[in-house]
Order: sequence, then structure tokens, then C-alpha cells
Amino acid sequence: MPNLLTRRLALLTEDANRALLGGLRGIERETLRVDHAGHLASTPHPIALGSALTHPEITTDYAETLLEFITPAESDIAVTLDKLDTVHRHAYSRLGDELLWSQSMPGELPSEQDIEIANYGSSNMGMLKHVYRRGLALRYGKAMQCIAGIHYNYSLAEGLWQLLAAHESASAASAKDVQSASYLATIRNFRRYSWLLMYLFGASPALASGFLRGRAHKLDTLSGDTLYLPYATSLRMSDLGYQNDAQSGLRPHENSLDDYVNALTNAVNEPYAPYAELGTRKDGEWIQLSTNVLQIENEYYSTIRPKRVIRTGERPIQALCLRGVQYIEVRCMDVDPFEPVGISLPTGRFLDAFLLFCALDESAPISNEQSACYTANFARTVKEGRRPGLTLRRDGEDIGLQAWGEELLARIAPVAALLDERHGGTEHADSLAAQARKLADPDATPSARVLRALRANGGSFAAFGLQQSERHAAFFRARPLLPEQSSYFDQLAATSLAEQHAMEAAPQGSFDDYVAAYRASTLCSHT
Repeated sequence: MPNLLTRRLALLTEDANRALLGGLRGIERETLRVDHAGHLASTPHPIALGSALTHPEITTDYAETLLEFITPAESDIAVTLDKLDTVHRHAYSRLGDELLWSQSMPGELPSEQDIEIANYGSSNMGMLKHVYRRGLALRYGKAMQCIAGIHYNYSLAEGLWQLLAAHESASAASAKDVQSASYLATIRNFRRYSWLLMYLFGASPALASGFLRGRAHKLDTLSGDTLYLPYATSLRMSDLGYQNDAQSGLRPHENSLDDYVNALTNAVNEPYAPYAELGTRKDGEWIQLSTNVLQIENEYYSTIRPKRVIRTGERPIQALCLRGVQYIEVRCMDVDPFEPVGISLPTGRFLDAFLLFCALDESAPISNEQSACYTANFARTVKEGRRPGLTLRRDGEDIGLQAWGEELLARIAPVAALLDERHGGTEHADSLAAQARKLADPDATPSARVLRALRANGGSFAAFGLQQSERHAAFFRARPLLPEQSSYFDQLAATSLAEQHAMEAAPQGSFDDYVAAYRASTLCSHT
């Protein structure tokens, strides 16, 4: 009998079902504002870009200088990337002579006290976001919060899950539960195979030596201001980037939505002794939202998350419980320093094929032992992915990274063909072929290209980052927006500022009560 992937592909090849291969794609791109020396900008979030609290497409992540561009969700990644390009061009029209940093890892950073935490105004909601970031500074240091990434938001048509369930399941589960279970199955496969993404797209094999703030490390020296590992693909995704002892034992189980929600619920309610010693206030000022393992669920640094658009005042966990999983957010992608918007269209086409493969392939539950193995495969790939002869673990045995990667691409190929059949053209298959070339030749990977560029420019990560940032700035500034596009963004900015002002002008209870209500999840009365 054909395996599950083959049966599902055959079902989706039928004319009546091909439309269900749609879904939506969105991108969140983080990027630091820097000056022409490559140093963090000392200016506040530009008011010409609108309110970081309420603007739907331009906000800040952790630091006041860490911009985040959020595209609308589109049915074609090509349209998504065009929207992302437009946001960049608008930002450059309002940034004066500042630049957007081209790398995931920051360049030369100032002292901790001189990295400003993002400000969101005086409303209770704005203060909640700010105090949460104070807590992150306390727990992990500010340098780590200056790391940038690309988040890839991915959904499939709701009818797809129902079609598959109708052909495969005799259970009477609701459409919501079927969809949630299907996205969790997708996430389990992503965890099995996401090491491949780090090999193919990791682009942070080096970092500025000052980033580590004197922490112990086992990196090699490339130049006076740059550390690296010779075979690394993504130091951003290694223990040098998102490092965190409190979360080390936190593994939200992806075997069911209930498991996932329960694990995060426990983490936001479980005290952690080192944080409890710090307390929530100092000299009468809030310094973190709680002393628990996580202040809020978004603090969990996972490579992928099940998501649901939240309503005002609602917590992510509540949204998932009430309405189920709506899409997944892939969080492990480095910013591509060779692409002005940080990600290329071929990369998007490959991600679509890879994620659809993860959604359609068999996906058994994950044991604790398997989870540890997947984590180890990922960790090995980010630090040593291009090492000749590197092996990973699969089903208790060693397998060469290259051999396993080639096997995966062969399994993804019919998925890419199906997408090309629906979309027209050969873009998905072409992207697969481009990834096969990287597997055959590690020197073709972005991480190897970065190291070559560094060595050709004196080995300085900061100098390379600045050079790429200036190139990208010239690319965007040479293509100003049309008047109607500028008008659209100016209107968004004005509306967002008005919304923030209205929130701040409205009567508010005390911030202490607001935090208590948020922690007790009583802000939202939806049922």
C-alpha cells in the first residue's frame, strides 16, 4: 500500500482538490537601525514611521533600534516579498541617513546600559510590552536581544485538513481539532528535519567579538574584532545566540495542542529561583512581569510555534485554546546578508515545498529521547554543518548529513512538482535543484559565502556588515515609492499614532492591577 505522503499527493493532484494547496504566507523581518559607522542608532523610533505599539506593519522588537517589518498575509510568497520590499523602501524614505543592518548578528554594540529598551508609550498595554523587555534584559542581557531573524508565517487552506480527515479518519473530531492536530504533526516533522534549513540557509558563521561580553566560548579568531567557527552555519541559532538556562528543561511537547499549551501554561506559572531572587520591582519600578520560568509565553525561544491571531488583550495561549491553531511561525531563518530584504524568492519557494512536505508526510509522536536527538542534530548542524563527513543521528544510527539531505530533497521533489503544477512554471523544482547544489558543495552555502566575503575584506564581521548595509540602502533609495504608496504608509502611521494617543488618553486602572489581570488571564472575556 502506498505510504501516507504518496496517497495524500495523489489526492491533491485531482483537479477538484488542487485549489486547496493555497494558504497564506507572511514574513516578519527584524533589522537594527545603525549609523554610517555601523553603530546602533541613538535616536528613538522615528515618529514618521508611526507608533511601534499600534502600527500593523512597522514596529520594534526588543531594542528601540530593532525595527520589525511585518507583511500582510498573502497567497503567494512572491507577493509577500514585494510587500516586504515596499516596506523597506518606505522606511528608507523616513530614516534620514540611518542604515538598516544587513546581518542577523549585530555589529559593534555599546555597553549594556546604552542599549535602549523599546518604548511603547504610557498606556498599560504599552508599559506591559516595555516591562516585559526589561525582564528580558535582566534574564538574558541586552546584547542577545539585538539579534535579528526572519520569521516565516505559513498556513494551508482550512479545507485541506478537512479533505485529508474525510479520507483518513473515522473519528468525529471537530474541524478545529483536526486542523490543530495537523499543524502539530507538521511541527513534529519540522523538528525532525529543520537541521536541513540551517545547513542550506544559515548565514551567521561569525560574529563581532564584543557580542559575547566576555562569556566563555570555544570560537576561533578570524580577526581582531571577529570570532567564528570554520564549519558553522548559524551561530545565531547556537547556544551562543539564544542561550538560556531557565528554558533548558522546557520542551513544550508537540504531540498534541493540549501538551503544548499545558507546558507553556506551567512555565508561565512556575517560579524560577534565580528570577525570584531579583523580584519584580526595584526601587519602586517594575523590572520584570513575573519571577516565573517565562514572564509570558512569547518568551519561549522555539524554532517554530503554533499560532493564532490574537484579539486585543488576549494571550496567545488563550487564543490557541479557544480557537485552535491557525498557522505556524518558522523562527530559525537567519537574515540573508546578500539579499536586501533578508530573504530571496527561491528560499521562499523552497520553504513552501519543505513545509508542505512536513504537513503531508507521516508524523508519529515524539518521545523525550527523540526530542533530545532532534535538538542535538540541529545543534550540530548550526556549529559544524559544513564539516566534511559530518554525521547526524537517525533512528539510533549515524547517517551522513549530505546523504540524509539528498534523501529528503528526493522526498520533497514530488511536493515541489505538485506546487509547480498548481502555480505554473518550475520555480519550486528550480529552488530544490539550487539546494541540491549546496548539499553537493558546502562552499555554495550562504555561511561559506559569508566567510569568503569576510576573508576578502580583512576578516572583519563589522566591516562586512556595514558594506552590505550600504549596498542595500543604495538599492532601496534608488527606487522611491510611488506617491500613492507613500500616502498609504503615511496614513497607516497617522492612524497608529492616533490609536496610541487614544489609548493613553482613555481612563486606565493601575498598572499593577493590569499586570495582575493579564497574569490571571482575565483581560479577555471571549468564549
